[in-house]
Amino acid sequence: MKNKKTLVLGATTKPERYANIAINKLVEKGHTVLAIGQNTGEVAGVTIHTKSIPLKNIDTVTLYLNPTRQREYYNYIIETKPKRVIFNPGTENPEFYQLLKANGIQVEVACTLVLLATNQY
Repeated sequence: MKNKKTLVLGATTKPERYANIAINKLVEKGHTVLAIGQNTGEVAGVTIHTKSIPLKNIDTVTLYLNPTRQREYYNYIIETKPKRVIFNPGTENPEFYQLLKANGIQVEVACTLVLLATNQY
């Protein structure tokens, strides 16, 4: 399996949250993980940043932010030029799908945890 450098957007230190579980599973599966959230902290050795960080060679951005909160990251994600953006349940955003597709970025409406569990990540 290839290491897919992944940005988790909406990261949290709360262990019951799906973003937290996703960081743990991504690290467990050997992926390089970067994380941005509302509060600083650390999950599975991954530092959670509160501001946009410079990114290079990102394969996947996995979203754990509702559509309203995603807006402030539109340009950031597009400028990062990931291969794909995963919209986890509750993050569906047709407006953003169009912007991503117009910039040649693959849109995947799926659950990161399911993709990891079924080796489809």
